[in-house]
Amino acid sequence: MASDSVSIDIDPRSGFCKSNSVFYSKRKPVVLPCNDSLDITTFISSRAHSGKIAFIDASTGRHLTFPQVWRAVDSVASCLSEMGIRKGHVVLLLSPNSIFFPIISLSVMSLGAIITTTNPLNTPQEIRKQVTDSKPTLAFTTQSLLPKLSGTGLPVILIGGYDNLSSKLQTKIVSSLEDMMNETSQRGLQTRVKERVKQDDTATLLYSSGTTGDSKGVVSSHRNLIAMVQTIAGNSMSFEEQTFICTVPMFHIYGFGVFATTLLALGSTVVLLSKYDLDEMLSVIAKYGATYLPLVPPILVALINQAEKVKAKYDLRTLQWVLSGGAPLSKEVIESFLEKYPTVRILQGYALTETTGLGASTLTPEESQRYGTAGLLAASMEAKIVDPDTGEALSVNRTGELWLRGPSVMKGYFSNPEATASTLDREGWLRTGDICHIDEEGYIFVVDRLKELIKYKGYQVPPAELEALLLTHQEIVDAAVIPFPDKEVGQYPMAYVVKKWGSNLSESGVMDFVSTQVAPYKRIRRVAFVGAIPKNPSGKILRKDLIKLAISKL
Repeated sequence: MASDSVSIDIDPRSGFCKSNSVFYSKRKPVVLPCNDSLDITTFISSRAHSGKIAFIDASTGRHLTFPQVWRAVDSVASCLSEMGIRKGHVVLLLSPNSIFFPIISLSVMSLGAIITTTNPLNTPQEIRKQVTDSKPTLAFTTQSLLPKLSGTGLPVILIGGYDNLSSKLQTKIVSSLEDMMNETSQRGLQTRVKERVKQDDTATLLYSSGTTGDSKGVVSSHRNLIAMVQTIAGNSMSFEEQTFICTVPMFHIYGFGVFATTLLALGSTVVLLSKYDLDEMLSVIAKYGATYLPLVPPILVALINQAEKVKAKYDLRTLQWVLSGGAPLSKEVIESFLEKYPTVRILQGYALTETTGLGASTLTPEESQRYGTAGLLAASMEAKIVDPDTGEALSVNRTGELWLRGPSVMKGYFSNPEATASTLDREGWLRTGDICHIDEEGYIFVVDRLKELIKYKGYQVPPAELEALLLTHQEIVDAAVIPFPDKEVGQYPMAYVVKKWGSNLSESGVMDFVSTQVAPYKRIRRVAFVGAIPKNPSGKILRKDLIKLAISKL
């Protein structure tokens, strides 16, 4: 929040302060709790509302009321304490979307332990990498995903039923979530070790794709999560006691922040799909009278492309808002959607794992009319637009890298001081890696990316990871991976490959080599063979040149 001396120089339209070149949020500031000894679970459970149903499983119809959720959280936390889980321990959650995902997360965090999530689509090799880095004490997973933890040595708590477990899995099953939730003895409550948890203690360790190829563990505190909940609750439209459809993955900050934490605090009902299916999503909207649909751009594009079929088959009269995040929406896409679904409005958001799911957004009908923008700065968030070459902080309508500072900005990267120092400066400014400008009314426009992540259906794919993998192939001399534009998925990875002299390696051979070693969303889907990879004098791949080459051949 700006001081009185600085606030005099702030332009009320743009939020820009000439004296320090900082953009200040125009939204109502976030008020954080004064009590330093407060965890996110206690904070959420103490908020008053009159909501009844918290979660509904779309496939089975099973639901949990708010009292059932908090009883389950208490029981699971007690059982974890009896197992020896203590403040600072890391617990891995490997699961598709489920009504149990929030229960596990909130139970772990209530003890001061740290929840780390991973993508169920990841390969065992990718999961072992995260296990080696984060060093969890135990894991929660489903029977179908259990083989991916084989050989990690982690004791496992199974989510859902199980039978005929193979002895070859090399995993130790210590309990089931169902048994822990049904724990009724008072012994657990009486013997739970409840260490004092402070707002600055670490709550989550979510992994963010890095341009270097290695995922980095983003360390977020209870204060970061509380700020996120307070921001959405205090500055949003009326999300309270609405019905939301959850299609986005809960292991990601988008799904985790909205569905595993914030909406619980607002008394809203979340209808969960274990995986995305367009027809199931639409039928669930009609069945439960959903009012809000958070999604990623490729799903919105699918709704546009199949609009006639959708309107003929499904009753979407209750749907009021689509909330889009994960990648920018073009003006053309927004106009096309509104033409086909005139009773539904679109809200957009911009955020990073490093900002605990906050950054900028459009939150009102008036703001939603500003097409092509990521919205206004989130409450209590500050921004700079910085020239990447000179480091100069720029003014209104000037384009540069977006820097952010605020109460939701991460503590740093887990066990990675170099990456932390290169992303967070000493004054708390986070370098986002996104090229943006802020206009005269304070709206942020994402122009390009300094970061080289590929956005596939909302998933982030680091090209350097795929390049490193390609270079392990005996017949590949050099390789570069770029984002290739696609109307259905946004972007997919395309590889430019330099083969060894005399090699008969084919395009399909390259794709098959990669596909067996990475999650499906990271697979190479297009290959071109070249004589050399263009690079600058320092050896950095000139991806923009390759992108232009690829697009020119469309």
